[in-house]
Amino acid sequence: MRRARPGALPRGTGSRALSSVGAGADFVGTPADRTTDQEPVVTEEELTRSRLWHITLSVSGSETPLKEVRRGLEQLAHDHPFLLTSRYANDHAEIRYWEEARDLHDAAAVALRLWGEHRSSAKLPPWEIVGLEVIDRETYHLRIAEGYGPPPAAPVGVHPY
Repeated sequence: MRRARPGALPRGTGSRALSSVGAGADFVGTPADRTTDQEPVVTEEELTRSRLWHITLSVSGSETPLKEVRRGLEQLAHDHPFLLTSRYANDHAEIRYWEEARDLHDAAAVALRLWGEHRSSAKLPPWEIVGLEVIDRETYHLRIAEGYGPPPAAPVGVHPY
């Protein structure tokens, strides 16, 4: 009896035969026993396609001089080039911008980190996030067309309330 790996040719033949291995439970192919009423296979390209999300981030906290708030928001706009508009008062601000992300969860996660990650570099006030709205591009444009929702971000920039 010869001892060898399954599918291996005898030594000295110079090439190896290919053998098949059973697919695991998470295999996404089309095995013979798969029925046609199951969900279609989604390709990796379709899974990683990103979309545009409109973000409205609201922050609030203790009173801070308006000049400092404005300077911090202007620096944030410089650091984060997709920032559309910011409105501010001495104890709260609203930041609106577009974010590119795979899905709502990714867009929200990035938005929730924005203020904290730029707090020291932009010298932003030590405020906390008190509101977050994340909507897809189609919903944003639908709201605008129907006359409700946030008006288009014009004028772009940093403005007092």
